[in-house]
Amino acid sequence: MQITASAVSLTVEDVTASAAFLQRHFGYTEEMSADGFVSLKHPGAGVGVVYLRRGIEVLPESHRDRIADGVILAFVVEDVAGEERRLRGEGVEATLPLREEPWGEKLFQVTDPNGVVIELVEWVKQ
Repeated sequence: MQITASAVSLTVEDVTASAAFLQRHFGYTEEMSADGFVSLKHPGAGVGVVYLRRGIEVLPESHRDRIADGVILAFVVEDVAGEERRLRGEGVEATLPLREEPWGEKLFQVTDPNGVVIELVEWVKQ
């Protein structure tokens, strides 16, 4: 098997709000969309993000009423402190403040309008 692309698909209440959040604050662009669906890509990331509206028929019937919960979109960046300052300047509140873990990970988290947690990570050389 040869995989040519990859994406994570998240079910949310308001597809437009989550898509706009990634576009405005993280540089994603819309690849395609339809009613209840949007596919986003990023020029520097290998993983796309797809948002599906809760209840949409493309989901298996047993999953239509579920929403993304307990999922974290994690983006590795080079200057996590700088990104935290940038996002704060754009009015985005950190839901987990910038911290450094003993194993060499600096991170902070924000939450999009649908409750999807986005974590920015920088690996610190030790």
